Amino acid sequence: MELFLNPIKLLVATAKDVLPVLGLLLLFQMGVLRRPLPRPGRIVFGFALVLVGMACFLGGLDLALFPVGRAMALQLAAGIPAGSGWSAYGWIYLFAFLIGFATTIAEPSLIAVATKAEEASYRAVSATGLRIAVALGVAVGITLGTFRIVTGTPLYLYILGGYVVVALQTWFAPRMIIPLAYDSGGVTTSTVTVPLVAALGLGLASTVPGRSPVLDGFGLIAFASLFPIISVLGYAQIVQWVVKRRNRCATDRRDPVCRFME
Repeated sequence: MELFLNPIKLLVATAKDVLPVLGLLLLFQMGVLRRPLPRPGRIVFGFALVLVGMACFLGGLDLALFPVGRAMALQLAAGIPAGSGWSAYGWIYLFAFLIGFATTIAEPSLIAVATKAEEASYRAVSATGLRIAVALGVAVGITLGTFRIVTGTPLYLYILGGYVVVALQTWFAPRMIIPLAYDSGGVTTSTVTVPLVAALGLGLASTVPGRSPVLDGFGLIAFASLFPIISVLGYAQIVQWVVKRRNRCATDRRDPVCRFME
Protein backbone atom coordinates (compact mmCIF):
# COMPACT_ATOMS: atom_id res chain seq x y z
CA MET A 1 0.00 0.00 0.00
CA GLU A 2 2.84 2.40 0.76
CA LEU A 3 4.06 2.02 -2.80
CA PHE A 4 0.79 3.28 -4.23
CA LEU A 5 0.73 6.25 -1.85
CA ASN A 6 4.18 7.39 -3.06
CA PRO A 7 3.90 8.63 -6.69
CA ILE A 8 7.67 8.59 -7.30
CA LYS A 9 8.07 4.98 -6.18
CA LEU A 10 5.02 4.00 -8.21
CA LEU A 11 6.42 5.60 -11.37
CA VAL A 12 9.77 3.91 -10.88
CA ALA A 13 8.15 0.52 -10.32
CA THR A 14 6.00 0.97 -13.43
CA ALA A 15 9.00 2.09 -15.50
CA LYS A 16 10.83 -1.12 -14.59
CA ASP A 17 7.96 -3.09 -16.13
CA VAL A 18 7.58 -0.92 -19.25
CA LEU A 19 11.23 -0.24 -20.12
CA PRO A 20 11.91 -3.81 -21.38
CA VAL A 21 9.09 -3.41 -23.91
CA LEU A 22 10.49 -0.09 -25.10
CA GLY A 23 13.98 -1.57 -25.29
CA LEU A 24 12.71 -4.46 -27.42
CA LEU A 25 11.03 -2.08 -29.86
CA LEU A 26 14.18 0.06 -30.12
CA LEU A 27 16.31 -3.04 -30.67
CA PHE A 28 14.24 -4.25 -33.60
CA GLN A 29 13.79 -0.78 -35.09
CA MET A 30 17.45 0.20 -35.02
CA GLY A 31 19.25 -3.16 -34.87
CA VAL A 32 17.13 -5.38 -37.14
CA LEU A 33 15.34 -2.95 -39.44
CA ARG A 34 18.31 -0.51 -39.28
CA ARG A 35 16.12 2.55 -39.55
CA PRO A 36 15.92 5.62 -37.32
CA LEU A 37 12.91 6.20 -35.13
CA PRO A 38 10.18 8.18 -36.88
CA ARG A 39 9.44 11.40 -34.95
CA PRO A 40 11.44 10.47 -31.81
CA GLY A 41 10.14 13.45 -29.84
CA ARG A 42 6.58 12.29 -30.26
CA ILE A 43 7.51 8.74 -29.28
CA VAL A 44 9.25 9.90 -26.10
CA PHE A 45 6.26 12.04 -25.18
CA GLY A 46 3.87 9.15 -25.84
CA PHE A 47 5.98 6.82 -23.74
CA ALA A 48 5.84 9.31 -20.87
CA LEU A 49 2.05 9.42 -21.16
CA VAL A 50 1.88 5.61 -21.16
CA LEU A 51 4.09 5.48 -18.08
CA VAL A 52 2.00 7.99 -16.14
CA GLY A 53 -1.26 6.42 -17.27
CA MET A 54 -0.23 2.90 -16.25
CA ALA A 55 1.03 4.15 -12.89
CA CYS A 56 -2.27 5.93 -12.21
CA PHE A 57 -4.22 2.87 -13.33
CA LEU A 58 -2.29 0.51 -11.07
CA GLY A 59 -2.68 2.89 -8.15
CA GLY A 60 -6.41 3.16 -8.81
CA LEU A 61 -6.79 -0.61 -8.87
CA ASP A 62 -5.14 -0.99 -5.50
CA LEU A 63 -6.89 1.96 -3.88
CA ALA A 64 -10.40 1.59 -5.30
CA LEU A 65 -11.49 -1.33 -7.49
CA PHE A 66 -9.94 -4.23 -5.57
CA PRO A 67 -11.16 -3.00 -2.14
CA VAL A 68 -14.66 -2.19 -3.42
CA GLY A 69 -15.19 -5.59 -5.06
CA ARG A 70 -13.82 -7.48 -2.09
CA ALA A 71 -15.76 -5.41 0.47
CA MET A 72 -19.09 -5.88 -1.32
CA ALA A 73 -18.57 -9.64 -1.58
CA LEU A 74 -17.74 -9.82 2.13
CA GLN A 75 -20.75 -7.71 3.11
CA LEU A 76 -23.17 -9.72 0.97
CA ALA A 77 -21.94 -13.03 2.39
CA ALA A 78 -21.60 -11.83 6.00
CA GLY A 79 -25.30 -12.12 6.80
CA ILE A 80 -25.67 -15.68 5.52
CA PRO A 81 -25.65 -18.26 8.36
CA ALA A 82 -22.96 -20.91 8.31
CA GLY A 83 -24.09 -24.17 6.77
CA SER A 84 -26.67 -22.56 4.47
CA GLY A 85 -27.29 -24.15 1.09
CA TRP A 86 -26.43 -22.66 -2.26
CA SER A 87 -29.88 -21.10 -2.60
CA ALA A 88 -29.18 -18.73 0.32
CA TYR A 89 -26.65 -16.80 -1.78
CA GLY A 90 -29.19 -15.28 -4.16
CA TRP A 91 -28.04 -11.69 -3.66
CA ILE A 92 -24.46 -12.68 -4.41
CA TYR A 93 -25.53 -14.36 -7.67
CA LEU A 94 -27.42 -11.22 -8.65
CA PHE A 95 -24.46 -9.02 -7.73
CA ALA A 96 -22.11 -11.24 -9.77
CA PHE A 97 -24.44 -11.11 -12.79
CA LEU A 98 -24.79 -7.32 -12.68
CA ILE A 99 -21.07 -6.75 -12.09
CA GLY A 100 -20.21 -9.00 -15.02
CA PHE A 101 -22.65 -7.27 -17.35
CA ALA A 102 -21.80 -3.70 -16.31
CA THR A 103 -18.01 -4.07 -16.37
CA THR A 104 -18.10 -5.78 -19.77
CA ILE A 105 -20.26 -3.09 -21.33
CA ALA A 106 -17.74 -0.51 -20.08
CA GLU A 107 -14.66 -2.49 -21.18
CA PRO A 108 -12.60 -0.26 -23.53
CA SER A 109 -11.00 -3.17 -25.39
CA LEU A 110 -14.41 -4.69 -26.16
CA ILE A 111 -15.73 -1.33 -27.40
CA ALA A 112 -12.75 -1.03 -29.75
CA VAL A 113 -13.09 -4.58 -31.08
CA ALA A 114 -16.86 -4.28 -31.55
CA THR A 115 -16.46 -1.01 -33.45
CA LYS A 116 -13.78 -2.46 -35.72
CA ALA A 117 -15.86 -5.61 -36.29
CA GLU A 118 -18.81 -3.49 -37.39
CA GLU A 119 -16.60 -1.52 -39.77
CA ALA A 120 -14.82 -4.57 -41.20
CA SER A 121 -18.10 -6.45 -41.78
CA TYR A 122 -19.77 -3.40 -43.39
CA ARG A 123 -22.32 -3.36 -40.55
CA ALA A 124 -23.21 -7.03 -40.96
CA VAL A 125 -22.08 -7.34 -37.32
CA SER A 126 -23.72 -4.85 -34.97
CA ALA A 127 -21.32 -3.30 -32.46
CA THR A 128 -24.10 -2.85 -29.92
CA GLY A 129 -25.45 -6.37 -30.41
CA LEU A 130 -21.96 -7.84 -30.07
CA ARG A 131 -21.27 -5.93 -26.85
CA ILE A 132 -24.58 -7.02 -25.33
CA ALA A 133 -24.00 -10.66 -26.34
CA VAL A 134 -20.51 -10.64 -24.81
CA ALA A 135 -21.76 -8.88 -21.66
CA LEU A 136 -24.51 -11.47 -21.17
CA GLY A 137 -21.96 -14.25 -21.60
CA VAL A 138 -19.65 -12.74 -19.00
CA ALA A 139 -22.56 -12.14 -16.61
CA VAL A 140 -23.77 -15.73 -16.86
CA GLY A 141 -20.23 -17.07 -16.60
CA ILE A 142 -19.38 -15.10 -13.47
CA THR A 143 -22.71 -16.07 -11.89
CA LEU A 144 -21.97 -19.73 -12.57
CA GLY A 145 -18.46 -19.20 -11.21
CA THR A 146 -19.80 -17.82 -7.93
CA PHE A 147 -22.13 -20.81 -7.75
CA ARG A 148 -19.07 -23.05 -8.12
CA ILE A 149 -17.33 -21.25 -5.26
CA VAL A 150 -20.38 -21.59 -3.02
CA THR A 151 -20.89 -25.26 -3.77
CA GLY A 152 -17.20 -26.17 -3.93
CA THR A 153 -17.57 -28.21 -7.12
CA PRO A 154 -14.44 -28.79 -9.26
CA LEU A 155 -13.53 -26.06 -11.72
CA TYR A 156 -12.52 -28.42 -14.52
CA LEU A 157 -16.04 -29.84 -14.86
CA TYR A 158 -17.45 -26.43 -15.79
CA ILE A 159 -14.60 -25.55 -18.13
CA LEU A 160 -14.68 -28.95 -19.84
CA GLY A 161 -18.45 -28.77 -20.27
CA GLY A 162 -18.22 -25.23 -21.60
CA TYR A 163 -15.68 -26.12 -24.26
CA VAL A 164 -17.78 -29.11 -25.33
CA VAL A 165 -20.64 -26.65 -25.93
CA VAL A 166 -18.26 -24.33 -27.82
CA ALA A 167 -17.12 -27.21 -30.04
CA LEU A 168 -20.72 -28.13 -30.89
CA GLN A 169 -21.63 -24.51 -31.58
CA THR A 170 -18.57 -24.05 -33.78
CA TRP A 171 -19.82 -26.87 -36.00
CA PHE A 172 -23.17 -25.15 -36.64
CA ALA A 173 -22.40 -21.42 -36.27
CA PRO A 174 -21.82 -19.12 -39.27
CA ARG A 175 -18.17 -19.26 -40.37
CA MET A 176 -17.81 -15.48 -40.33
CA ILE A 177 -18.52 -15.11 -36.61
CA ILE A 178 -16.31 -17.92 -35.26
CA PRO A 179 -12.96 -16.04 -35.11
CA LEU A 180 -14.67 -12.98 -33.61
CA ALA A 181 -16.42 -15.12 -31.01
CA TYR A 182 -13.17 -16.78 -30.00
CA ASP A 183 -11.49 -13.38 -29.62
CA SER A 184 -14.36 -11.93 -27.60
CA GLY A 185 -13.41 -13.85 -24.47
CA GLY A 186 -9.88 -12.50 -24.51
CA VAL A 187 -10.75 -8.84 -25.05
CA THR A 188 -13.38 -9.01 -22.32
CA THR A 189 -11.01 -9.90 -19.51
CA SER A 190 -9.14 -6.61 -19.42
CA THR A 191 -8.71 -3.44 -17.41
CA VAL A 192 -12.21 -2.97 -15.98
CA THR A 193 -13.51 -6.52 -15.66
CA VAL A 194 -10.53 -8.38 -14.19
CA PRO A 195 -9.97 -6.30 -11.01
CA LEU A 196 -13.59 -6.48 -9.85
CA VAL A 197 -14.06 -10.12 -10.84
CA ALA A 198 -10.85 -11.20 -9.11
CA ALA A 199 -11.76 -9.23 -5.99
CA LEU A 200 -15.25 -10.77 -5.98
CA GLY A 201 -13.86 -14.30 -6.19
CA LEU A 202 -11.25 -13.78 -3.47
CA GLY A 203 -13.70 -12.03 -1.15
CA LEU A 204 -16.37 -14.69 -1.58
CA ALA A 205 -13.94 -17.60 -1.14
CA SER A 206 -12.60 -16.09 2.07
CA THR A 207 -16.13 -15.78 3.47
CA VAL A 208 -17.79 -19.06 2.53
CA PRO A 209 -16.92 -21.72 5.14
CA GLY A 210 -14.57 -24.41 3.89
CA ARG A 211 -13.32 -22.48 0.85
CA SER A 212 -9.72 -21.46 0.15
CA PRO A 213 -8.97 -18.12 -1.54
CA VAL A 214 -6.15 -19.79 -3.48
CA LEU A 215 -7.98 -22.95 -4.54
CA ASP A 216 -11.50 -21.54 -4.91
CA GLY A 217 -11.10 -17.75 -5.21
CA PHE A 218 -9.42 -17.86 -8.59
CA GLY A 219 -11.09 -19.25 -11.68
CA LEU A 220 -13.79 -16.64 -12.20
CA ILE A 221 -11.76 -15.04 -14.97
CA ALA A 222 -11.76 -18.37 -16.79
CA PHE A 223 -15.57 -18.27 -16.75
CA ALA A 224 -15.47 -14.68 -17.99
CA SER A 225 -13.26 -15.77 -20.90
CA LEU A 226 -15.19 -18.90 -21.88
CA PHE A 227 -18.85 -17.97 -21.72
CA PRO A 228 -18.67 -14.94 -24.07
CA ILE A 229 -17.64 -17.38 -26.80
CA ILE A 230 -20.81 -19.38 -26.14
CA SER A 231 -23.02 -16.28 -26.05
CA VAL A 232 -21.59 -14.74 -29.25
CA LEU A 233 -21.87 -18.01 -31.16
CA GLY A 234 -25.42 -18.39 -29.84
CA TYR A 235 -26.25 -14.83 -30.86
CA ALA A 236 -24.97 -15.52 -34.39
CA GLN A 237 -26.96 -18.76 -34.60
CA ILE A 238 -30.16 -17.00 -33.52
CA VAL A 239 -29.64 -14.24 -36.07
CA GLN A 240 -28.95 -16.82 -38.77
CA TRP A 241 -32.13 -18.72 -37.88
CA VAL A 242 -34.23 -15.52 -37.95
CA VAL A 243 -32.86 -14.53 -41.36
CA LYS A 244 -33.56 -17.99 -42.80
CA ARG A 245 -37.08 -17.92 -41.38
CA ARG A 246 -37.77 -14.49 -42.86
CA ASN A 247 -36.53 -15.63 -46.26
CA ARG A 248 -38.72 -18.69 -46.01
CA CYS A 249 -41.71 -16.64 -44.93
CA ALA A 250 -41.28 -14.42 -47.97
CA THR A 251 -42.19 -17.41 -50.14
CA ASP A 252 -44.42 -19.45 -47.83
CA ARG A 253 -46.67 -17.59 -45.38
CA ARG A 254 -48.59 -20.72 -44.38
CA ASP A 255 -45.91 -21.62 -41.85
CA PRO A 256 -47.34 -20.96 -38.33
CA VAL A 257 -43.95 -19.61 -37.22
CA CYS A 258 -44.14 -17.00 -39.98
CA ARG A 259 -47.55 -15.85 -38.79
CA PHE A 260 -46.16 -15.56 -35.28
CA MET A 261 -43.15 -13.52 -36.44
CA GLU A 262 -45.44 -11.12 -38.27
